[in-house]
Amino acid sequence: MTTRRKIECWLTDMDGVLVHEGVALPGAAEVLQQWKDQGLRYLVLTNNSIYTPRDLAARLKATGLNIDEDSIWTSALATADFLHSQKPKGTAFVLGEAGMTTALHEIGYIQTDVNPDYVVLGETRNFNFDNLTKAIRLINNGSRFIATNPDATGPSADGPLPATGSVAALITKATGKEPYIVGKPNPMMFRSAMNKINAHSESTGMIGDRMDTDVVAGIEAGLHTVLVLTGIADATEIAKYPFRPNEILNSIGDLLD
Repeated sequence: MTTRRKIECWLTDMDGVLVHEGVALPGAAEVLQQWKDQGLRYLVLTNNSIYTPRDLAARLKATGLNIDEDSIWTSALATADFLHSQKPKGTAFVLGEAGMTTALHEIGYIQTDVNPDYVVLGETRNFNFDNLTKAIRLINNGSRFIATNPDATGPSADGPLPATGSVAALITKATGKEPYIVGKPNPMMFRSAMNKINAHSESTGMIGDRMDTDVVAGIEAGLHTVLVLTGIADATEIAKYPFRPNEILNSIGDLLD
């Protein structure tokens, strides 16, 4: 752990910290500009594996946040990085969208439903019964089960949506096999992000809006943790957990000098 003034690199969550339902949160643009002016390295992290970094950069730009695609690190990229370290040039059957399939393509993975090394579950809005059945049978036949993140639900303007964790639970119930989860709260996602920008835990800070993913993973990765109250967490939520972040701020704008 370190004090804020010694931080050389920042990792920040996206939804609930920088944006909320397609709108940039107050202070987000100014903090990003401050980091650039101070020469601080940073990455924007998200457990959402639907979109590629290029897609997300375009979406963020529409909110007024100019973030280069190289400054975005998704659970799909972290998953691809993990699979490359485990079995380079392997094979996978993917339940997911462009963010996940593109990340695997870029590391040279072959995507197939014939005896794949892995079944990879990412975020998607396009599940169908046939593909779920195929995934279950492949796992039962020996393919290893990987999931990008454990989030049971995701936000929408109309209320919660079922997310990766819910579908993973369905597959686990049918196979008896738990997935290995690469995204938050696995601190591996932070470590792979730090590797990308040559950061060290002793001088890296992490900003998030969730105690159960952002803060616990940041603590386990040895980072300076900052919880903002513009997303999921509030005083009641914070009180549920036996651990605490280093700082609790009303919003990311409170980081401005």
